[in-house]
Amino acid sequence: MSDSDAHELLPQAAGSSFYAAMRVLRPPQRKAMFAIYGFCRAVDDIADGPGDRNTKLGELSRWRAQIDALFDGVREPAIQTLIDPVRQFDLRREDFMSVIDGMEMDVVAEIDAPELATLDLYCDRVACAVGRICVRVFGMSEPSGDRLAHHLGRALQLTNILRDLDEDAQQKRLYLPRETLRAAGIAVTEPMAVLMHSRLPEACAKVADSARGHFAEATEVMSAEPLRTVRAPLLMAKIYQHVLDQLIARGWSAPRHRIHVPKSILVWNVLRYGLL
Repeated sequence: MSDSDAHELLPQAAGSSFYAAMRVLRPPQRKAMFAIYGFCRAVDDIADGPGDRNTKLGELSRWRAQIDALFDGVREPAIQTLIDPVRQFDLRREDFMSVIDGMEMDVVAEIDAPELATLDLYCDRVACAVGRICVRVFGMSEPSGDRLAHHLGRALQLTNILRDLDEDAQQKRLYLPRETLRAAGIAVTEPMAVLMHSRLPEACAKVADSARGHFAEATEVMSAEPLRTVRAPLLMAKIYQHVLDQLIARGWSAPRHRIHVPKSILVWNVLRYGLL
């Protein structure tokens, strides 16, 4: 990803809660986070964008080769913005590869009510691996940094899954775990059929409880860390907890209006947690 590509991503980032969290960081950290965001956005766009399966897998394979080149000391133009962050913050090759692994999971097969173990692996790859990269930029040490990535990544991803039920179903995807559906008395797994089922609220409530548990664990980790190292993840957690609370208050029965984070909430959380 070139510098010009990174600048093109800034308006997209600016519309996200992720951008609010990045803005409370020191300039070197912020620059690194924009580069990481650019990488994540690029591989995510491959998985979710147009194109046949083989084309997408080929594009993700090229990203693998570029990450390998980066860690082998080859300065490929496509990954220039990641060179300094990798060196400065001692980022790990395996975490970048895990993110690509997660994107491949969306490409190789339709996501159709995965088993809990598969969903957990997916969350670890697409969210927690990103967290394992980010906590190094924040300055957190192991193992607390990896523990935060484990819990906050899962909390954020489960919240995303609940927020994006209808959008995912339009792409013939359903991330609610199969065991949870069965426990709620839902035998079907076809996305639209699940979303119209009368017992969908029971399944969603179970996933929401899991997300809340991970938020609580993440908060416990952050409470034991110096504030300067956890400002960004704390801000992200508070914003996403607001989203989860709004989803629970709205309910899960159709029609489900889209939940947005008001600008006032973003500003309040930046003032409260970003400037302490």
